[in-house]
Amino acid sequence: MADRTIPLYYPTMATRFPISLYSTANPVHQEVFYTVPRAGHMIGDVDHHIRRQHFPGHELIYCLKGNGWARIEGSTHRVNPGELVWINCHHPHEHGAAAKDPWEVLWVRVEGPRLEQMCTMLSAGADPVFTVPDLKATYEEIFALLASGAPESAPLLHAAVARLLCLICCARHQGTDTEANVPTPVRRAVERMKLFYFEPHNVEGLAAVAGMSPSHFSRAFKAAFGTSPIDWLRRERISQAKRRLGDTADPIQWIAEVVGYRDRFFFSKDFKKLTGLTPTQFREREFRERGQA
Repeated sequence: MADRTIPLYYPTMATRFPISLYSTANPVHQEVFYTVPRAGHMIGDVDHHIRRQHFPGHELIYCLKGNGWARIEGSTHRVNPGELVWINCHHPHEHGAAAKDPWEVLWVRVEGPRLEQMCTMLSAGADPVFTVPDLKATYEEIFALLASGAPESAPLLHAAVARLLCLICCARHQGTDTEANVPTPVRRAVERMKLFYFEPHNVEGLAAVAGMSPSHFSRAFKAAFGTSPIDWLRRERISQAKRRLGDTADPIQWIAEVVGYRDRFFFSKDFKKLTGLTPTQFREREFRERGQA
């Protein structure tokens, strides 16, 4: 049976929409591009309030003036000027204007590949508010592309949304300091893995380097990097192997050992899992591209 849940929405006569845009994407475009079915510029009234159980897409709401709030995963978050709130509309959520100083916002509702995974990677459910440099020009570019309806607008819109998502990711992971969100103890363990990626490592040993318990270290590492310490180490080893496969004629067995794998079969299996190619296929492709085949 189709879901008939009606979202609660309290617009008032004082809530204004200087820009209100709708778009219906080509199904082929939906398979490969980010699409924006709804976007606009809103000047909210004190009673502006939306509550939904679920709804298509992800809303990225950027506060220009005033204040607003969002309730996600049972917690209420204040949204100030210069802040963006990421709302995964597939889950229960509410948002609205603050009573004393109602917000003015730019917003887009985005659909597309891997948004759910990106939302999880950024911990946008538990921490949905991002402090981002001025995004007005980025939103205005998206609005202009939606309004144009030109044949080339779909890939251009995809690129504009990707830039917006990139700015959001950088705000979460970098801020003003590229390592600001990596706790110093975790950074010590990362530096150890970068320098000695070829040595055997486990969570217990890395946690000891960080001076943390294994469980605390694993949680802190995943919060900072979006993955486990051992998975991070695997990818570092494979990156080192790629460089050697592409730049040298060294035997694959030797490369496997140099980057930390004691078993060539396991190395080849891991390499293909992370790259889609065997080490031999990767090397052949790299040599062909350089005209060295």
